[in-house]
Amino acid sequence: MRFRENHPNVIVFLTDQQRWDSTGIHGNPLDLTPNFDRMARQGTHVESSFTCQPLCAPSRSVLQTGLYATNTGVFRNGVPLRPDAKTLAHYFKDAGYTTGYIGKWHLANQNPVPKEKRGGYEYWLGSEALEFTSEAYHTTVYDSDNKPVFLPGYRVDALTDAAIRYLTEHRDDQFFLFLSFLEPHHQNDLDDFPPPDGYRERYAGRWTPPDLQAHQGSPPQHLAGYWGMVKRLDEALGRLLDALKSLAISDDTMVLFSTDHACHFKTRNNEYKRSCHEDSIRLPTALIGGPFTGGGTIRQLVSSIDIAPTLLSAAGISAPSRMQGRSILPLLGGKKVPDWPGDVFIQISESQVGLSLIH
Repeated sequence: MRFRENHPNVIVFLTDQQRWDSTGIHGNPLDLTPNFDRMARQGTHVESSFTCQPLCAPSRSVLQTGLYATNTGVFRNGVPLRPDAKTLAHYFKDAGYTTGYIGKWHLANQNPVPKEKRGGYEYWLGSEALEFTSEAYHTTVYDSDNKPVFLPGYRVDALTDAAIRYLTEHRDDQFFLFLSFLEPHHQNDLDDFPPPDGYRERYAGRWTPPDLQAHQGSPPQHLAGYWGMVKRLDEALGRLLDALKSLAISDDTMVLFSTDHACHFKTRNNEYKRSCHEDSIRLPTALIGGPFTGGGTIRQLVSSIDIAPTLLSAAGISAPSRMQGRSILPLLGGKKVPDWPGDVFIQISESQVGLSLIH
């Protein structure tokens, strides 16, 4: 290996608003996620993964800092992350990594995102609110000089192409790349889930999760498009893993797949998240590469507050004591950790104030 074994490259593959049961390994019968399922079986599957903030900006602030949203200050959408906040980019850069961000940011409340509000990432090809600067087949992001960049293709593919270009250009570097999609989030101005052409028809009327069958909402209108978006995301994951193999850096690279929150399709309130129900907070999460290859299934409860310290510790970087989560490394291989928390703390602080414990 080009780097010491405990200092792999790191990629975060973050989707937006993806339910845990969109994946085959969690029982979805539509064969939407063969690449995620393979990654989970060959790597480490976090079976009971939960967000501690079922809303875009607060959840993303947690992922970037390892702090609860009440400490990041981003307790609702529209509140920017403080410019002096220490993020994953700072910690990886301090350890000698080159850092890059591609896709949706949602932590600046400003578009284009000025350099001082990019969380310390060096390479930048992003948008504060990708849903407002792009459509399914017209993706516009901004480069490091805040010049608009049009990326052709379906939006998932456009960002994946950009990520593969980044990998190609940085394959001889030690890198940390955060790749952040909008899908399968709804397109706000349409109140629709626009999949690639032809994909909606594949899944129309095919399968509705039991919890959505039990409540009135928008599943009949939206599920087919949503499943189509999930399918294309999984195809993009496969392309990214193929690129790592083709560039001969698979063995040097650790990949995390997760999402910021889930989706209840207007069955719990009049929108899609912001509730403490399982269909808003439970996430598909898996890791592969580095210590996570062959790590098995983690059955303990894991919170999104644990992601930042996990990534740092897996890369051989000491997680700062101020982080409020814990690395999941001690849980690999089915190990029992007597003092591992038996609950997940969840906060909602926008449309209403709510607290919940998953136990």
